[in-house]
Amino acid sequence: MRQYLIAVMVGSLRKDSFNHKLANAIVKLAPPEFTFKFSQINDLPLYNQDDDNNPCAAVKRLKSEIVAAHGILFVTPEYNRSIPGVLKNAIDHASRPYGQSAWAGKPAGVLGVSVGAIGTAMAQQHLRNVLSYLDVPTLGQPEAFIQMKDGLFDADGNISAVSRNFLQNWMDRYIAWIDKHAC
Repeated sequence: MRQYLIAVMVGSLRKDSFNHKLANAIVKLAPPEFTFKFSQINDLPLYNQDDDNNPCAAVKRLKSEIVAAHGILFVTPEYNRSIPGVLKNAIDHASRPYGQSAWAGKPAGVLGVSVGAIGTAMAQQHLRNVLSYLDVPTLGQPEAFIQMKDGLFDADGNISAVSRNFLQNWMDRYIAWIDKHAC
């Protein structure tokens, strides 16, 4: 059976991030042939085109992780109806210089959790727009706009029984998407 490496991009740096908790929990729903590597994005400098020809070690590391991955899992909060700056910064770094994007052709899934009633719907839409431009085939359905409520996670940080079926379905569709599109 083929093995898959998935790069996980969490768009939150907060210590007790709901999205980091969601990312940790949802990867447990994947089959054993999938390995998830969380990419560090908190040490990237602000993107500056002047640095394209001489990127720092953190940027080189990020790009190499993306290139090595068979797919990407984005888990993002919503800040001011869009994606967080730290996630956009990572996307910009890995897409440059022009013509040398690490993202091109990497299949992806997008989800997120927020205390708001519509979850992270606007952030996910903005992220999908960016990913479309970068030639990242992104799972369209099912969408996962998750509201953070008591009972989403169990005491051990796993997806609780209340949301397990929905999120297992999302993961199953994501797995099929990666299997179909991975290089």
